[in-house]
Amino acid sequence: MRFERRYTTAGQSPYTGIPFRKALSEIRNPDGSVVFRLDGIDVPESWSQVASDVLAQKYFRKAGVPARLRKIEENDVPSFLWRSVADEAALAELPEEERIGSESSATQVFDRLAGCWTYWGWKGRYFSSEEDAAAFFDELRFMLAKQMVAPNSPQWFNTGLHWAYGIDGPSQGHFYCDYRTGELTRSASSYEHPQPHACFIQGVQDDLVN
Repeated sequence: MRFERRYTTAGQSPYTGIPFRKALSEIRNPDGSVVFRLDGIDVPESWSQVASDVLAQKYFRKAGVPARLRKIEENDVPSFLWRSVADEAALAELPEEERIGSESSATQVFDRLAGCWTYWGWKGRYFSSEEDAAAFFDELRFMLAKQMVAPNSPQWFNTGLHWAYGIDGPSQGHFYCDYRTGELTRSASSYEHPQPHACFIQGVQDDLVN
């Protein structure tokens, strides 16, 4: 597949020209006590407080995000799409309480979503060239930041956590289609092949009620 750049420039950050701001997101009880508070998050300046709250309260990964990462080299994947894992040596140099944390910037979320989708696309040989893959990656990140596109809710939660941070866990019984064989395959990992679907229709007669 070929992709033409419309909003981004090769070699430049897709966020060039998009102003960001620091935001506060919090939830309070009727008595004023704080249930949730996350200060100093980075969001696009054009985003409303509601959009910023949804991102911070619902879609930021709250646990297991390493403060230091290293790339996993793959000979058949462009370097900008190499996935990341915790850099244990670099983490060991940090105070223990600073080693693992939460996402705190909208760009982290945009990068892991678009990066994972592009990585999967490259693995599946969807792109005609490395330049097309880079254009797809950059254009998606720009459009996510500008609220021109958005995936369904479970994508925000789950997609890219393995690719961006090396987060993994045991299989939860779901399946995926293996792009190499076309066969339905039981996933051995809950995050490498996540199940980011919002609805499950069990059969053609399913009316989503009974």
